[in-house]
Amino acid sequence: MKTPYALTILALALSTQVYAQDAHHGGSDAVAAQNAALSRNTEGKGYGPQAPRDLSARAGSNLRVFTTAPAASKMNLCNIHFHKNAEHKGGEFTTAADSGFKYAGKLTPAEAAPLSAEVCPNEHGGLQAGDTIELHYVHSTAQVTPGPTLNSCLSEADSNPQLRVEAQVMILVNDAKAADFAELTKLGEVGGYQQALYIPKRTGKPIQYAGSTTGPSYNEKGSPLQVSWSVRPKVLKVNAESVGAWCKANVFKEDHGHGVRNLVTDAKLLAPMN
Repeated sequence: MKTPYALTILALALSTQVYAQDAHHGGSDAVAAQNAALSRNTEGKGYGPQAPRDLSARAGSNLRVFTTAPAASKMNLCNIHFHKNAEHKGGEFTTAADSGFKYAGKLTPAEAAPLSAEVCPNEHGGLQAGDTIELHYVHSTAQVTPGPTLNSCLSEADSNPQLRVEAQVMILVNDAKAADFAELTKLGEVGGYQQALYIPKRTGKPIQYAGSTTGPSYNEKGSPLQVSWSVRPKVLKVNAESVGAWCKANVFKEDHGHGVRNLVTDAKLLAPMN
């Protein structure tokens, strides 16, 4: 059966978002140049509100409006992945990194003690105790099951699903008693919906806003996809070794932390936050 045109376009847009580019930024001058290019390349073209953003800056003048996605409990979990460093800025993750943001608090010497080897390695380097990640639980209104890449959020029967991301920033610690990443990503069916069973509930009231898909492939161009975001303001300490074990085997075929998109700062590309 021939794939519908709209579904093909959406699938292509989604597929570039997580996997196409994990490059790190080249410093503040490079970020400024990319931000300028983003504003220039989206000017007057009708792009909707973008993500990520500074969660403490509530202003925005983007005129595109879309309906907020249902609660995650009324949608199907379709993908889980994480980014090295936080894509958003706010709450307990406000310390600037080479790209994105890091946990602004302090760890004990034991929590920060280096592991014997990095976990989740790739060509840009792996993860160590003390590193920050931003975990994305991606949900879709399409009738789908969890799987690799954001293409798992689509179905032939629903070429225009609503999307929601429940985001949790985490700090990797050298502590076997810290949160278990396998538990945080455990899957199951609840009330007829595919769900992540243990999305954190004690890391603050999620900050919600209208935005887009993220990832560094959108540093200089707008994302056409609409996403309802919920970002928890408090950081969760997670056992670094458990993150490494997950990277070696999971249904999403994720094996490393992806790059981050620059913080979107152009008011014309941000939705006002209530």
